[in-house]
Amino acid sequence: MAHLTKRRSQNLEGDFYVDSSCIDCDTCRWMTPEVYGRIGEQSAVIHQPENEAERLRAMQALLACPTASIGTVEKPTDIKIAQQSFPILVAENVYHCGYHAENSYGAASYLIVRPEGNILVDSPRFAPPLVEKIEQMGGIRYLYLTHRDDVADHQKFHDRFGCDRILHQDDITRSTQSVEIQLTGTEAIELAPDLLIIPVPGHTKGHTVLLYSQKFLFTGDHLAWSKQMQQLIAFEDVCWYSWPELVRSMHRLAEHDFEWVLPGHGRRFSSDRVTMRDQMQRCLKNMTN
Repeated sequence: MAHLTKRRSQNLEGDFYVDSSCIDCDTCRWMTPEVYGRIGEQSAVIHQPENEAERLRAMQALLACPTASIGTVEKPTDIKIAQQSFPILVAENVYHCGYHAENSYGAASYLIVRPEGNILVDSPRFAPPLVEKIEQMGGIRYLYLTHRDDVADHQKFHDRFGCDRILHQDDITRSTQSVEIQLTGTEAIELAPDLLIIPVPGHTKGHTVLLYSQKFLFTGDHLAWSKQMQQLIAFEDVCWYSWPELVRSMHRLAEHDFEWVLPGHGRRFSSDRVTMRDQMQRCLKNMTN
């Protein structure tokens, strides 16, 4: 829980605040930029909610915060409304799960709702309100893990839903050695006609991305939108395996068409396919300069 005694002095006076336990993961800032901003090396409240819609979004960010660093001075009476709002619709049948996990450094998780079986992309916290809502929405057929860093509570979700977990063999660790589907190689894998898994070694050796319906690309830590640069980027400073390999992976990824980039870390981006192809070329140019 956030502690009022640790409230950052940079917060605007009012009910919502961020305390000094913030790990600067950016979750609250991209979820609710009208309320939260970055001051110094951490987040802070830059605008107090003025209506119900703003308060709901501020409360959603509070619940999503992986370190429970956001609090309210007054005990919230609307917390259940915010809890019931997750997963939050992104577009069509794709939802943001919220409830980011600290041991994934606040990575985002997504739910794809499909008649053939739902897909959970990376693992959020195993939070009872979220788990109950996912159950109401049809449960989980596959728990797809982009890479070794964002597995969080995968075992709890497997135990609850009996879902098959998917992770590349090169990213298997002691905590994921029981994963049901262990991918190999560097060739794209068609899990279903609307689900294509594309290996993109670089950030980690076994990193993969998921292309759903030739439209939604779930990128883990491989690709994201930079608010500062206003373009798609890869993260060289947190490339744990091989930057040259990541560049080669990005070239292969650029051969595919998609309209959404939905990362674990970094900002989302959506546009038409022509603009997205141009963005990928800008990204590659930036990576090789």
